[in-house]
Amino acid sequence: MFRKRWLGQGLSIVLAATMLAACSNGGQTSNTAAGKENTAKDNVNNAAPAAKPFEGKSITVVTANHPWGDAIKPFIPEFEAETGMKVKVESYFEDQLTQKLTVQFTTGSNTPDVFMYRPLQEGKLFFKNGWVHPLDDYVNKDPEYDFADLSKSAVGSATVDGKVAGIPIITEQEILYYRKDLLEAAGIAVPKTIDELVTAVKQLHDPGKELYGFVARGQRSPLVTQVSSFLYSEGGDFTNGDKAAINTPEAIKAFTTYGTLLKDYGPPGVLNMSWPQAIGIFAQGKVAFYTDANSIYKNATDPAKSQIADKIGFAPFPAGSAGSKPYNITSWGLAMNANAVNKEAAWAFIEWATGKEMVLKTQQAGNPGARSSVWDNPEGTTGFPSELVDVIKESVKGGVDHDRPTVISVGEARDAVGEIVQQIMTGEKDIQSVADKANEALQVIIDNEKTK
Repeated sequence: MFRKRWLGQGLSIVLAATMLAACSNGGQTSNTAAGKENTAKDNVNNAAPAAKPFEGKSITVVTANHPWGDAIKPFIPEFEAETGMKVKVESYFEDQLTQKLTVQFTTGSNTPDVFMYRPLQEGKLFFKNGWVHPLDDYVNKDPEYDFADLSKSAVGSATVDGKVAGIPIITEQEILYYRKDLLEAAGIAVPKTIDELVTAVKQLHDPGKELYGFVARGQRSPLVTQVSSFLYSEGGDFTNGDKAAINTPEAIKAFTTYGTLLKDYGPPGVLNMSWPQAIGIFAQGKVAFYTDANSIYKNATDPAKSQIADKIGFAPFPAGSAGSKPYNITSWGLAMNANAVNKEAAWAFIEWATGKEMVLKTQQAGNPGARSSVWDNPEGTTGFPSELVDVIKESVKGGVDHDRPTVISVGEARDAVGEIVQQIMTGEKDIQSVADKANEALQVIIDNEKTK
């Protein structure tokens, strides 16, 4: 699709120039014009450079040190050959990336033209500061790009104030990991509800044998993204419009369930665990159930990393009183610098990198994309276990487009939420008071950002 369209544009440019020349020749015979048109077609067919609309142009693309960047880099020479532009790629570690982008954008730099970013972590800040160019005028220019093919909730993650701030490249959903062998031996069905999960966790918890019922992220900030699915599935959210909502009955119920599971049925040290530690102890065969992002599944299924690689099961996030509502987010997206000199060239790269052909290729390398058509294509799921594919497709249906409070001061907001859960984990009884205080803190953040 991409190559055909750019070649078509190149042909149109040459033909337009030919017809203009014929008209400026005083409207001489149509045979002459027809002859020139045919000659132009022959020239286009025989000379690829004439069909390259970005000949001589160059852009800079900045990526994170991430498997998606590794997957797409080998194909960039093909893109350069088709379009005529040169693409300079720079890659940085996650924290370095955010720092570099912030410094460059603060100074009004016109580079990078395209950059990889985390929509739910810094996307709102970048957009509010005018560093991101909205893509609404680009996404529907070409029907073959098929913007509607991108998951609605994934696009929602990258949307700020109703504007498309970026295009999803990596998606995540929270799922339930479990030990097939343990459930089978105990005659326990895979939990479909949170209540069933709690019951199964209690049955399988046997700390005397170093077997724990449940594990998930317990650190204050990291846990927020994973408790979010419990929150949504109980009918709550971090906010309700411009009002903080982390002290509602729904929120208290969700936080209490998550915190109690970790406090009573989690392994030692869970209070200090982020995802690497949590999935690490799960992969050692010491835990029955684990909830976290589907994107890290290889840490549990790779025999080089896991002692139970052949015993892992995947299931949709269990339903609460409001049903199963896991997050379905864009963890990484591509955006355009508001000061990019050649925005058409920048969009051409984004369109190519997030089009159906390239998403198929990057997803085959194990990078979960946002295109429904690729997930429905058997060739697009070869990089994932078949059971996990079914879970992902099911999770997308009812997914929520954020996994943390959608504010600019994300770190402060996450700390406020995480404090509630950690107080539950340490045995605090008056959780309502803790939640009320945290809710006030979150409301201050929301109100301060409204006045800026």
